[in-house]
Amino acid sequence: MESVLRLVIVLGGSALVALAAVRAADVLARQADARSPETPLWGLLRRCRTPLFVVLFTTLLGWTFRATRWAPLDDHADTVSHLLVLCLIGGGAWLAVRVASAVVESSYARYAGRSHDVARVRRVRTQVTLIMRVVAVAVGVIAGAVALLTFPAFRTVGTSLLASAGIIGIVAGVAAQSTLGNLFAGFQIAFGDMVRIGDTVVVNGEWGTVEEITLTFLTVRTWDERRVTLPVSYFTSRPFENWSRGGAEMTGSVFFYCDHSVPVAPMRARLKEFLDTCPTWDGRAWDLAVTDTSPTCVTVRAIVTAKDADDLWTTRCAVREELMAWLVREHPEALPRILTAPAAAPAAETGEDAGERSSRHDASWRLPDKE
Repeated sequence: MESVLRLVIVLGGSALVALAAVRAADVLARQADARSPETPLWGLLRRCRTPLFVVLFTTLLGWTFRATRWAPLDDHADTVSHLLVLCLIGGGAWLAVRVASAVVESSYARYAGRSHDVARVRRVRTQVTLIMRVVAVAVGVIAGAVALLTFPAFRTVGTSLLASAGIIGIVAGVAAQSTLGNLFAGFQIAFGDMVRIGDTVVVNGEWGTVEEITLTFLTVRTWDERRVTLPVSYFTSRPFENWSRGGAEMTGSVFFYCDHSVPVAPMRARLKEFLDTCPTWDGRAWDLAVTDTSPTCVTVRAIVTAKDADDLWTTRCAVREELMAWLVREHPEALPRILTAPAAAPAAETGEDAGERSSRHDASWRLPDKE
């Protein structure tokens, strides 16, 4: 009974001490955040509370669990100590990733707050995201390697593994050729500034916004809220449209198919009048002109500009709706028409003259008689 009581005291005391230390660190971080609100680092460091508790609690247990003098623990003291070391390695890796993430995100937030170049901010955001993924993977690999080295069997075969590392590397490279290609393509995208988070792209006929970039895949959120996932190697081996490259401003066209009697000048004036009240038009440029004609209709093209792809889509739809409604309301004769009635005879021509002309026309197409 006394040993069980010691066990409860050790577990509870270790937990309370670790919790008190974490609570004190959280209070200090909160106070620092209140004194320096322009620096988000302290607020981000508060997310490290859970891994910090795991590290402190595991460390305290490693120091005090033998004091319980509980027979099951004494019989398996080496196993318990090994498990605590593994927990400490895992908690330390978790804490390191959280701290690195807080530092990197704080630096990015301060840079984004000072910079007014949206394209550069998106580029830095993409690089920061991929760097954090690389750091997380690296820390995980190192922690896994350190954890394996705590097993005597792995330390014994360490020399053999190093001797065969060259052969294993060649085999792994051949087997993971596609994965490695995506990995290097991810670095190329991050630091080559090919595509960034928030860019508007067209891939495989799908228009959308780049939502997430990892070391192996890229997610595009389409206009209808679908997610298209593509390997990052797609963007290094195939052509694609990046509407945000070199600036987010865009120019779009709206086509109208009208009758030949369409009043072009009033239609152009109506377009300008409407654009002056359209909130999504950026005021850079506009135009309206007849770009093509056919025996049945003419093609009228309106050109508008906007600050990004979303506003351009909204502006084009608004212009289309407004000018169509204006034509229906003010100039219905300018709408395209399909003639299905036969052509009427000239007014001065009598019915008899029309019949004779029709007979002559039929006779002109009659085949000559055979002799």
